[in-house]
Amino acid sequence: MTAASPAPGRGRFALVTGASSGIGEATARRLDADGWRLLLVARRAQRLDTLAAELGDASSLALDLTDPATPGRVGERVETEGRLDLLVNNAGAGWAAAFGEPEGGAANVRRTMELNFDAVVALTEALLPVLRRSAPSAIVNVSSTAGRVARPTTGAYSASKFALTGWSEALSLEEAPHGVHVGVVLPGFIATEGFPQAELRASAMTRWIVSTPDKVADAILEAGPGGRGERYVPRPYWLAAAGRILMPGVWRRVVANMGR
Repeated sequence: MTAASPAPGRGRFALVTGASSGIGEATARRLDADGWRLLLVARRAQRLDTLAAELGDASSLALDLTDPATPGRVGERVETEGRLDLLVNNAGAGWAAAFGEPEGGAANVRRTMELNFDAVVALTEALLPVLRRSAPSAIVNVSSTAGRVARPTTGAYSASKFALTGWSEALSLEEAPHGVHVGVVLPGFIATEGFPQAELRASAMTRWIVSTPDKVADAILEAGPGGRGERYVPRPYWLAAAGRILMPGVWRRVVANMGR
């Protein structure tokens, strides 16, 4: 079923998770500049409220996405709008540790999967009915280049992002007949408040591999309203994913040397 197109002006409505900083904040600002109405979701209430006040038409919900009650609460709030044109599943985190280390192991895998994958699936399930009613609509899942390639100490993070990327591909095929486009964005090293990437940016040899939240926000719009299925940021990162598939032995040696 296809809903009528939203009214001119601020008719389009988007939900952005992890909106209190970094990629989520940049995405919210970019959507606001394009005239979207916004619902911002993250844990930090003060940061969300400050951002919402700076935008043209935005409201906020300070919630923990891993709380089982959160999808229902978000769903109730979205239903008051009557439509949802874009869902940006951006919230995520990672805790670097080798699996055999005390801070790694199954516990680290579980907590990373809970936020980066399980919470995305649960929220998407709660909002899928309204996304279908609002069709043509879109979902953008912010995965990672680590969702195609893995490095030492990032096993838990890569596992969650591999899962998110694979599930997104299947979901895109399943929801296309319902008018819901599903796109995936795969950032590499992004300079943010929590991860300034100072060491990489300090060297001319590696500076080019670091991108910005604004560039990821651009990619999110391409993968959502723009209809792209997949976008790497920076764009050349697709070569890493291709190299892993085409030359797995060489790729493993390269990554092992990088780790040392």
